[in-house]
Amino acid sequence: MSYNKKDIFLSIMLMIFFISFAIVFTVFFKQLYYFDIDYLNIDIISGIPAKIVKENYDILINYQSIFYQGSLNLPDFVMSTNGRIHFQEVKTIFEVIQVLMISSGVVSFIMTLKRLREKEYRFFKLTGMLTIVVPSMLGFIAALDFSNAFIIFHKIVFRNDFWIFDYRSDPIIRILPETFFMHCFILIVLIVIILASLCLVFYNYKQKQIINDTIE
Repeated sequence: MSYNKKDIFLSIMLMIFFISFAIVFTVFFKQLYYFDIDYLNIDIISGIPAKIVKENYDILINYQSIFYQGSLNLPDFVMSTNGRIHFQEVKTIFEVIQVLMISSGVVSFIMTLKRLREKEYRFFKLTGMLTIVVPSMLGFIAALDFSNAFIIFHKIVFRNDFWIFDYRSDPIIRILPETFFMHCFILIVLIVIILASLCLVFYNYKQKQIINDTIE
């Protein structure tokens, strides 16, 4: 099956939107962390009451929003200069991802409506195939050794070692276990795969519908 430039561009935009949406949704889906507080015994292991853990985590996540432009102040945790710089770098990355989500979402929505009016559905198949490949490959690599993949990711994304926290100078790390980030990664992959699968299902449905209409 051949694809024109519009379909390829739209598929890439949708792929970017799906991946960025999955990341943004997961980052701001606080219920996952609340679940892990109990599941991973974060409050017990850290020795910090669950209520305080939640309050400070909420502040940390709200800080990541593109709409929040203030400084990060955690009332129950001291923070080193390096730690503060790291969270600022993380915020910058998340802000870029949020901008990508919004811009790719707007472009995808407009182009998708136009293609649907033209009764063109091939881009759904291309989107599904392109989008499934990325999380599947990353998921396979991470599944082999998440700890090592986690370290490699930070070395690629950050140009310093400020992400290596010392719990004595940045005790916030005590309530952010690596396993929680693994759960975040799993949720991101699942969301992307579900969205990609929906594209493939919709494409197959429309193809069958077209065939049935032709026969009738």
